[in-house]
Amino acid sequence: MKTILSGMQPTGYLHLGNYEGALKNWVTLQDKYEMYLCVVDWHSLTAEYENTGDLKDKVFQMAVDFLAGGLDPEKCAIFIQSEVKEHAELHLLLSMLVTVPTLTRLPTYVEKKNDQGLDTYGFLGYPVLQAADILVYNADYVPVGKDQEKHIWLAADLAKRFNNLYGPTINEPQVLLTEIPTIPGLDGRKMSKSLNNEIALAADEEETAKKLKRMFTDPEKLRKGDPGRPEICPLYLLHRIYTPDHEDIVAPCKSGELGCVDCKKRLTVNLNERLAPIREKRKKLVEKPDYVIDVLKDGAIRARRKAAETMAKVRDNMKLKYY
Repeated sequence: MKTILSGMQPTGYLHLGNYEGALKNWVTLQDKYEMYLCVVDWHSLTAEYENTGDLKDKVFQMAVDFLAGGLDPEKCAIFIQSEVKEHAELHLLLSMLVTVPTLTRLPTYVEKKNDQGLDTYGFLGYPVLQAADILVYNADYVPVGKDQEKHIWLAADLAKRFNNLYGPTINEPQVLLTEIPTIPGLDGRKMSKSLNNEIALAADEEETAKKLKRMFTDPEKLRKGDPGRPEICPLYLLHRIYTPDHEDIVAPCKSGELGCVDCKKRLTVNLNERLAPIREKRKKLVEKPDYVIDVLKDGAIRARRKAAETMAKVRDNMKLKYY
């Protein structure tokens, strides 16, 4: 089996965007690849290093959603990044092979430095740690959307540079491009906790209904009877994912026969129906915290085993063994 590495920063419970953009795809891939799925707590420190008090709960809630969403710990290793110290060791070694100008030109660095005022050494080296996350498992593929391609290119470039210097050691990973559907938030922008526009997988039916009532629709469709434009309506984007007969909405929306209130009610029913199995499983998992922790511990053991193999070869080829 080919190997895949992917990860997610621990922000706590997951929302629809996280599920459709990553988790759902991981569930499919776990049957086809040797998978390592990492809760990247060290990465979260680049912006949240001053606020670590709730990190433990965030990691737990994310692990719960991973399992509730369909990941099977028998098929993939689910673990916490900081539990596998080889990530940090390889990060240090790879940092010798990349220049500061290369890192400062990366779009994510420029964007977040300007938007969030981040200018720490840890933030600058974020992509190198990300490369180490991938290369320490000799990953063949990394499933990402188009916007993340450049970070994987950096990992492949560092692997190539390392192999040229020290001999064939680590795989040059390839991008496994995944189609990530656009999941709009309640305000029409991309769904995100930072924008407070998300619908959580853990939300109950009533909370989901309340949130969808507030969701932005076509700004020119103010009342029932007004002609709508489903092609630009954020609500219809969700219908396309969660409503099996969503094409039947188009004509009555355009004619004005279907109002936004009824349209939201229809989506609410379909979304709640789709999420019901995940929510039910989630409730049971929250009541079994020891099981969730055991999954993470077991995942870390498997991850350390794989990472140790890579690092033994790295140290050998770099002549870092002295006795």
